[in-house]
Amino acid sequence: MNTQQHDRAEEAGMLDEAMEAPPIVRFDERRMHIRAYNYWASLLGERALPSIEDLNPSELHDFGSHSVLLDFTGGVENPAIAFLGSALAAQCGITTPIKQASDIPPRTLLSRLTDHYLQIVANAAPIGFEAEFTNQRGAEIMYRGIMMPFSTDDDTIDFVYGVINWKEVATDALSDSIAAEVKAAPAPALSVVPDAPVWADAPSARDEEDNGDDAFELTGDMVAAENTDDSLADSLARARDAAAVATASEGRTRHALYRAIGLAHAFARAAAARPDDYAELLADAGLVAQPRSPLTALVKLVFGETYDKTRLAEFVCAIDYALDHDMAPGALVDHLHEVQGGLKGLVAIVRAAKRGAAPARASTAANRARRKLGSARPIDEQAVAFDETGLAVVVLRQEADGSHAVIATLDSEGRLAGRVYSVAARQL
Repeated sequence: MNTQQHDRAEEAGMLDEAMEAPPIVRFDERRMHIRAYNYWASLLGERALPSIEDLNPSELHDFGSHSVLLDFTGGVENPAIAFLGSALAAQCGITTPIKQASDIPPRTLLSRLTDHYLQIVANAAPIGFEAEFTNQRGAEIMYRGIMMPFSTDDDTIDFVYGVINWKEVATDALSDSIAAEVKAAPAPALSVVPDAPVWADAPSARDEEDNGDDAFELTGDMVAAENTDDSLADSLARARDAAAVATASEGRTRHALYRAIGLAHAFARAAAARPDDYAELLADAGLVAQPRSPLTALVKLVFGETYDKTRLAEFVCAIDYALDHDMAPGALVDHLHEVQGGLKGLVAIVRAAKRGAAPARASTAANRARRKLGSARPIDEQAVAFDETGLAVVVLRQEADGSHAVIATLDSEGRLAGRVYSVAARQL
């Protein structure tokens, strides 16, 4: 390249900076539905379902204006509207109070939201969704949201709380108008090096990857799929990122926390295979592994030295248990979800085993569910829904005569059924 060509290239580069692309505006940039899910999970405690008494949408300044509360105490066919946020009402053109779902104007965003509530009743778990449609004003709307179950008695789903965010898509006419204006704009009187993309190279025009964890996908498969060829520092970084997600809200989600513990376990396995690298990471953090409890330093490395000591001890117990049982990466996450009582239940089992005693059986939601299933009437096997591969997830009960009865079935296409398939496949 001669001096003149170099000057032109440099001048073109300066033009690129001057014409920097506008910042990307993400749809649902702050992940409103994830924050709503974290709030719902923080209300769970030891309950099977959050209590409706703990919910006051009008006080939720973060997303209350984008929400609706459906009351099913009068029946599922036409639930009452117990609360409607101001922003959602305005988007739907609702200016007067509405009392029932039947009062919702057609082709509005709210009418789309209520399409999902029967899924909540069937699955007894939050449902996330996103789609695009043409609303009552003829505008193209992209929306993303979540609907979450609430209960008055920890058993019946009689309230559903929905939070939704949206974005209006530019019409073809507006897009054509913008394109015409851009085309008509005078071109700069500079020679630009061919094949040098302008917008893609501008820092603010790069695709901004959203690294926020989706609370609907925090499964053991995600942990097991992590790249085992990465450096130990990369493994630690993933575990720390997961720990940060788990502690981002005041009420920690059980799913996010279990994933963080699972990634800490994966890091522990990698550290055992690379002791020199691990010792270097500990030294950099000013931590020393104590012979009495060597994993304490590891969990401090992941969750932080200031983390609650009681919780750190529980994490150490779970990771130590997984290492003793030679669990593969990801298996601990599934085990924590499956064991009665979750993390605390596993800790109780481990500590009771060390004392030579049997852990006390607490009266939990799982026990109540077992009692309910124990007295349930069998269902017709013809009602079992099989997926396209011929698989189904059912609950069987052994009867007094030794026969087996189908008493419940899961949606074969649902997320929970998918997790059951994954766990079962790993046991083959």
